[in-house]
Amino acid sequence: MRKEDNKRIRWITYKEAERLKSELPKHLADAMEFALQTGLRRSNMTSLEWSEVDFDRCHAFMPAAKSKSGKAIAVPLNVKAIAVLKKQIGKHHQFVFTYGGQQIIQLSTKAWRKALTRAEIKNFKWHDLRHTWASWHIQNGTSLQELQQLGGWASIDIVLRYAHLSSKHLKAAADRIAATNLLHLGATMTG
Repeated sequence: MRKEDNKRIRWITYKEAERLKSELPKHLADAMEFALQTGLRRSNMTSLEWSEVDFDRCHAFMPAAKSKSGKAIAVPLNVKAIAVLKKQIGKHHQFVFTYGGQQIIQLSTKAWRKALTRAEIKNFKWHDLRHTWASWHIQNGTSLQELQQLGGWASIDIVLRYAHLSSKHLKAAADRIAATNLLHLGATMTG
């Protein structure tokens, strides 16, 4: 199994993502949107089967055999992910993401690379969609523990790579010293 690159974190903005999706063929744009909404790895995207999707519970189920961690993962599906799935219904009896009636095997295709060029996005790989998903979560207030569970990471160490992208969770801690300084200053002035 290929080891995840722990040093490289490349992500794109919402605006760049929209620009890239507009340049992609429909089947890749849908897969990209699903990746951005779920954080699924490429292999989980290409092997996702209808039997692993539960519309009632709004989640996809990755069996242990398909999970990088070797543990089964329930992947929550938000409204945008559900919308992408509903567009795929009827295209194939077994696999969710298809092209020309066949299971998509590869997502980093010539069409993907040409769309990146047209969208003027450099140094961006399909796996970077997972980094983008994680980065957007952190920037929007998802806790590191929640992100670890959502991403199916066995260790918090991998999730900590994204912590620097938002300091909101540290604001209250930073404010504590300001309050202490004000109390100390007030005591010095009155004493």
